[in-house]
Amino acid sequence: MRTAAHTAAGSITARFEEPGCDRVTLLELVDAICDVTDDDQEVVATVLSLLRSGRVELCGSFRGHPVSDFS
Repeated sequence: MRTAAHTAAGSITARFEEPGCDRVTLLELVDAICDVTDDDQEVVATVLSLLRSGRVELCGSFRGHPVSDFS
């Protein structure tokens, strides 16, 4: 059975697969994940997973911050 985090990760990466869209703000990332799940723990887990894997890169205020700053 797939968890909401897996579904969210797939939806998020599909949403930002267009050229130039692999960089998002933290707010855009969280909003996109919240469209898939209401579970706060899954939102955090999915954000961390996407950032650690390099599938999504942050721009804006949090650009360049290490993932350890978010955990």
